[in-house]
Amino acid sequence: MMLKPRLFLILCAVICCISITAFASETKPGKDKKPLVVFVTGDHEYSGEATLPLVAAELEKNYGMRTIVLKAYPDHNAEKDIPGLEVLKDADLVVFYLRWRQLPKEQLAHIEAYLKTGKPVMGFRTTTHAFNYPKGDENEKWNAFGEFALNAPPGWGGKAAHTHYGHNSSTDVSVIAAQANNPILTGVSPNFHVRSWLYRVLPDYPTKGSTWLLMGKSVNPDKEAIENPVAWTGTNSFGGKVFMTTMGHPDDFKLEPFQHLIINAIHWELGQKVPKTWKGKIDINVPYREAK
Repeated sequence: MMLKPRLFLILCAVICCISITAFASETKPGKDKKPLVVFVTGDHEYSGEATLPLVAAELEKNYGMRTIVLKAYPDHNAEKDIPGLEVLKDADLVVFYLRWRQLPKEQLAHIEAYLKTGKPVMGFRTTTHAFNYPKGDENEKWNAFGEFALNAPPGWGGKAAHTHYGHNSSTDVSVIAAQANNPILTGVSPNFHVRSWLYRVLPDYPTKGSTWLLMGKSVNPDKEAIENPVAWTGTNSFGGKVFMTTMGHPDDFKLEPFQHLIINAIHWELGQKVPKTWKGKIDINVPYREAK
């Protein structure tokens, strides 16, 4: 029995709609797509280009993420080239471990474009002074990267008096009581000790509105010391979520509480639930080197 012309047209339209819907559902990025975390490294002292790839490998192996690690070229002391920054356009989170770079403006443009999306950022230790352009340089504003991107002091020294308490010192770290139930601190020991010498960021930093997570007390300081926050969250000047820690000595990365903190913070930055099950300590054994 042949279908009437009108019924035939209706049937064709229905089939067409179903096909378009199916195609759209197949091509549209799904909620299950693995997030991309990009690590941008380049420091003279703390071997970030060696520790962070091990964190990246753990994220891929046990936490369902994609990662890319970018490194200064040709080595960690090279201050003017980090190839591959164009990939930041695809990143869901960018993690910075930088120290006194002088990248060309075309590379800075990729970082600026990412920041302007309002996507999350994470920073380690010397990223408070990620850039070091001479006075009057067209890129001098980037010396304040710590402040506008990470709610940290705007570079080393200066009006913020950003300093530390000596290379022979170390730091006792404790969870700030009011943040004991913060998801980023899930499974993190309430008290632990790190090799990092304490950075002074107070009294003006972290910037107003930031949430302090961990407090540090200097052990064997070389000058009169006060306690300072060593990890905080917040919203930066671009509207992006921030996690910043002034810890990051390679010996810190050996510690399970520090590793747990990082994995938790990455999930939080991505808007994911912090894992209920800890996958275990990461094997990180990277030496410290003196800065040039």
